[in-house]
Amino acid sequence: MAKLDIRQIPVLSDNFIYLAREPDSGAVAVVDPAVTGPVLDEAKRLGWKITHILNTHHHPDHVGGNLEIQEATGCTIVGPAHDPDRIPGMTVQVSDGDTYDLGSARAQVFFVPGHTRGHIAYWFKDSDALFCGDTLFSIGCGRLFEGTPAQMWTSLQRLRELPTETRIYCAHEYTEANIRFAVTVEPDNTALRQREADVKALRAEGKPSVPSRLGDERAANPFLRADAPELAAAIGMQGRAPVDVFAEVRRRKDVF
Repeated sequence: MAKLDIRQIPVLSDNFIYLAREPDSGAVAVVDPAVTGPVLDEAKRLGWKITHILNTHHHPDHVGGNLEIQEATGCTIVGPAHDPDRIPGMTVQVSDGDTYDLGSARAQVFFVPGHTRGHIAYWFKDSDALFCGDTLFSIGCGRLFEGTPAQMWTSLQRLRELPTETRIYCAHEYTEANIRFAVTVEPDNTALRQREADVKALRAEGKPSVPSRLGDERAANPFLRADAPELAAAIGMQGRAPVDVFAEVRRRKDVF
């Protein structure tokens, strides 16, 4: 299986769109196109022909460019079968456990509800790449607009089990804000403090903080650590069920 060549396109105030090219076939996927112009411009600059759109969920800042890009390129739009009526132009529906091939690069599909009821993620194992939309962020997770804490905690546990070297290609540059919150719930977490220093340095140089590495997220992201006794102790919930700890951390973030 070929490894993807992945390019990041920052748009709007804090969104990331990704272009992913499979080199053997030349197939190119756009992941969660919020807008059209910057995507077509970057593809033209690179000399890449867009063949696919991969959508994780229906929010406008993830599908806003679907129809215009499809009209301009004739591309296939892949999205969640769990949400068929809210993905503009979707031509291929995928479900949990499905695989989808972008040329010779294969993605495994995960159903990861919580942020929305139909959210999915795409894991390209051979490229160490997870396109997770708004389910998992660096040092954060998505708001629970349509799902429950139990759903989101289950979704995050599934993603947490991927290999340590998996790169988290999330859809927003939220890391600094997420860290400001995270240190209020687990101030003595040394991995979190190291991530704080690293992100400050990256952002001071104008560089993005994502993709991040899953192994680092496991150690520092409080939303992946709801079953860690030290996190439960830090928020006064020793002995409570992990889903309850997760719900409390999410509640605190919502009002932070």
